[in-house]
Amino acid sequence: MEQFRIEIADNGQGRFYDIKPLGNSRYQIYVEGETIGTIQLDEKDHARCESQGCELDMPLLNSIRDEIQAHENWKL
Repeated sequence: MEQFRIEIADNGQGRFYDIKPLGNSRYQIYVEGETIGTIQLDEKDHARCESQGCELDMPLLNSIRDEIQAHENWKL
């Protein structure tokens, strides 16, 4: 499982997040080398996710979820 980078629009500006797969649909989220939290995706309900230790608002967290799913080629 290799780390990858995604870009998310936040207040009109693109921001990069590094994503490290941890297995079992869990991903560690990094910004500039600093961990900002973990996200757990639900493979059965693609609109659902849980976060742990994230300092992100829900719209941003949902955008990160969508980009991870796109990167992983999940059929939505």
